[in-house]
Amino acid sequence: MATTPTQTPAGRPGGTGDWATGGTVFAGVMLAVIGVLAIFEGIAAIAEDEVYQRIGNYTFKLDLTGWGWIHLILGILALAAGLALLKNGALWARIAGIALACLSLIAHFLWLPYQPWWSVIAIAIAIFVIWALCKDPGYPPDARV
Repeated sequence: MATTPTQTPAGRPGGTGDWATGGTVFAGVMLAVIGVLAIFEGIAAIAEDEVYQRIGNYTFKLDLTGWGWIHLILGILALAAGLALLKNGALWARIAGIALACLSLIAHFLWLPYQPWWSVIAIAIAIFVIWALCKDPGYPPDARV
């Protein structure tokens, strides 16, 4: 007996279905939330250098104000990309979301000595965002560039 591939909400053959589309919505929300939290991290590092503990001989040592500006800029861009992804799910927003999640992952890897637990959580969220935006055929299904 021949079987036909399942149809996704977008009408494309494959097995991604509602779960991956829901994953994209969740990825957009998480990208926006990570953006807001990165904005707060950046503001805290810029405003008060004593909020985070200074480290000794760290290879990627940077002034905390410098780290604050990096987190602030990445946070603003991630928030904008997350909101754009939720609004219309355009291809450019998906590509920007993937790129910003990659940059967030790298920044939080380098931020590990300052905030280890939060950095590990942020890295895990960034990995999920990257996976969801690469896996799903698009949200909403009729979104165009």
